[in-house]
Amino acid sequence: MSEKLQKLLARSGQGSRREIELMIQQGRVSIDGKVAKLGDRLEDLNVTLRIDGHKIDLVASSDEVCRVLAYNKPEGELCTRHDPEGRRTVFDRLPRLKEGRWVSVGRLDANTAGLLLFTTDGELANRLMHPSRTIEREYMVRVFGEVTEQMVRNLVQGVKLEDGMARFEDVVYAGGEGMNHTFYVVITEGRNREVRRLWDSQGVTVSRLKRVRYGEIFLTKDLPRGGWMELELNDVNILRESVEMPHETKTELTVEGQKRKRGVRQIRRAVRRHEERVNDEGGRRGRRGRQDNRRSSSRNQEAEERNTGNGRRKPSGNAANRRNPLKNKPAKPRTRK
Repeated sequence: MSEKLQKLLARSGQGSRREIELMIQQGRVSIDGKVAKLGDRLEDLNVTLRIDGHKIDLVASSDEVCRVLAYNKPEGELCTRHDPEGRRTVFDRLPRLKEGRWVSVGRLDANTAGLLLFTTDGELANRLMHPSRTIEREYMVRVFGEVTEQMVRNLVQGVKLEDGMARFEDVVYAGGEGMNHTFYVVITEGRNREVRRLWDSQGVTVSRLKRVRYGEIFLTKDLPRGGWMELELNDVNILRESVEMPHETKTELTVEGQKRKRGVRQIRRAVRRHEERVNDEGGRRGRRGRQDNRRSSSRNQEAEERNTGNGRRKPSGNAANRRNPLKNKPAKPRTRK
């Protein structure tokens, strides 16, 4: 039985179906030396398939093992694989894979923290993200400004945004002081900055946003900021069942690993070691850069003195702005049924 090319590549962990369709449109995928086209189907998995010239080993559906990670994204990290400016990305901390790659289930913007799911199964990622599946995403949001009952009714009934109508499935007030108020809100789409834009439409500003649930997977206190945890087989199957996919029968987690779950302290230590390693590397690069700058500045100063006789140096500054992640722990997520 033949299958669509993008579905096969997604199953092999090369990205979501949307990402792969874009690759095909850009002419980056080839089959036996010929550029692939959208709509191509494969029945024989022994063909030579390449992406950007790199050979890809296709995985039969029977050989695939679906793995899912839950990651507690800090503010300041980008949901991209590579950043030209060298900023931190959500993929920097994830465990390495021998085959395939981690596919992000949706995105969170740089100023949004919280639960982010990754999987090796691109088809699962595609279904979880697709609007037709109406998978719930719950956020803890702190807004600045006066919020009235009429504003909340507007947000639940629907508001017209620049890309169409949008609404919250549920809004639950969680308290606040002065002009700061905290709510738990639920949406079933993953449109760009949808939660922020909905609140902006009511004249209030979102000052903090954190995703606390995706489908039936909750962000708990067991997963500290910057830490990841692989989901057990039962949780993976809950996700698969929610998008009408057959249950997985295999897991990469050993029996001992499932019984001896990593504790909060172990995850915190792993996150701290990663932070120290990144900071050490950044410090070394910074020291080398400052030494090079001093040498370059000295040479420039000497040249200016020779040419103009003016010994004043041009001012220089340190542009290494470090992120300042929030330290407060979120309250336990809840929704109103």
